[in-house]
Amino acid sequence: MIQTEATPNPDSLKFLSEKTISVVGTEEFQKGVKSLNTVPFVEELLNFKGVELILLSEKFLTVKKTKEVSWNELKPMVISHLNDYFEKNNEPILKNKEKPKDSTKNDETVDKIIEVLDTKIRPAVARDGGDIKFKSFENGVVKVQLQGSCSGCPSSLMTLKQGVQNLLKHYVKEVNSVEAV
Repeated sequence: MIQTEATPNPDSLKFLSEKTISVVGTEEFQKGVKSLNTVPFVEELLNFKGVELILLSEKFLTVKKTKEVSWNELKPMVISHLNDYFEKNNEPILKNKEKPKDSTKNDETVDKIIEVLDTKIRPAVARDGGDIKFKSFENGVVKVQLQGSCSGCPSSLMTLKQGVQNLLKHYVKEVNSVEAV
C-alpha cells in the first residue's frame, strides 16, 4: 500500500511504502543527468511527463515535478508504477552501490558536523521528503547539498539558515555558517 504525504515544497510529493525502497541510503536522480548505475525503475519514472527529480530513501520516495503537470494526473501514475514494481519484484529498487573511496580525511570537527547532520537534521528533512548531504567544511563554513523536495523549495533557504545553521553552530563551536552547494 502506497500512501502520499505533502511536503513544504508544493512541487514535491512524498510516496511512502511499507516495502523497502532502498537498502543503500538516500539517492537522488535528476532528469537529464545520467547516472553510472542506471536503475530501470528510476529511468522509467524520470520519463513520465513532468517528473524532474526523484529521491529514493529506505521507506519513501519523493518526486519533484515541473509546473506543467498537476498532481492529479501524476500521482496515480507514480503510485501505479511503484505498485507494479513491487508486484513483479520482491526486492528493493536500490540494492547495492559502489561506495566511493573517501579521499578526505575526517577530523574531529567534521565528524561532529556529520553526527549532528545525521542524528538531528536528516530525520527532520526526511519527514519533509528530502535529504541533506555533507559536502565540505572549510574556514568555519559548512557546505551541504539539499536533495529531494528540499532542492528548489521556497522555504529551503530559511530552513538552512534558521534550522541547520543554528543547530550546527549550537553543537559545533567551529561552525560559523552553512551554505548550500
